[in-house]
Amino acid sequence: MEPVQVPDADAFRAFQAQCEAECGWQSRYSREGVGVWVQPPPPAGPAVHTVKCCIDIQDVPAETVYDVLHDIEYRRKWDMNVIDTHDIARLATNADVGYYAWKCPKPLKNRDVVTLRSWQVVDKSYMIINFSVKHAQYPPRKDLVRAVSILAGYLVQSTGPNSCTLTYLAQVDPKGKLPKWVVNKASQYLAPRMLKKMHKACLKYPSWKQQNNVNVKPWLYPEQNKLPTMMLSDLALQHAASLENIDESSLSETFRCLQSDRTNPSPGRET
Repeated sequence: MEPVQVPDADAFRAFQAQCEAECGWQSRYSREGVGVWVQPPPPAGPAVHTVKCCIDIQDVPAETVYDVLHDIEYRRKWDMNVIDTHDIARLATNADVGYYAWKCPKPLKNRDVVTLRSWQVVDKSYMIINFSVKHAQYPPRKDLVRAVSILAGYLVQSTGPNSCTLTYLAQVDPKGKLPKWVVNKASQYLAPRMLKKMHKACLKYPSWKQQNNVNVKPWLYPEQNKLPTMMLSDLALQHAASLENIDESSLSETFRCLQSDRTNPSPGRET
């Protein structure tokens, strides 16, 4: 098994640099404070693009957006694509492993993912990154397609006392027998819709949190984390090539469905 490591400070710096970089990115969408860029994969790498989407948020502080990205109980309230999402175990004070399954429109099969998630706050930059891992108690299910997060994450940067920018960066292979050009095209449509929906959820979060364990935020206060601990050696990296490609209907119908609002573009366990 290929060993797993919790991202270190260098990994977070590299992630932030990717989010902030302009060179090497191709603009695909720019409207109403939302931008989408893509970066083609290297010749020897996975065939799926890396997608970057950024939204300017003028009415929510960075701290609230960061809380929404972490709060799994609230996720179940606003994310209508969720089938199941839960944290499995703690790996470090700033890392855990978790499970997320989400709905896809027919004829696509629903997806799931197991990821190692890690987070870091530096000055006014809040970061969460994740990648897929293998967990012995969470093998691929026959009723779901196991997707692979090669790298995905969020960068929230404060721009004022009640404003911020939210950047989502992801290279995700949804697996199944979907042509990679379909996956790449669909992600460009879906990423801005997902961030706009998240923005709406952020606006409602403070009032919801007041009624739901208002002082419980284990992502900020590690002593509140009640998850069981597990060893990194019990996990292994999950590669897309090792998973079965499951057949999924015709190309034309698949592409039409992938543009539907009901499709979740990526693993949502922030995510």
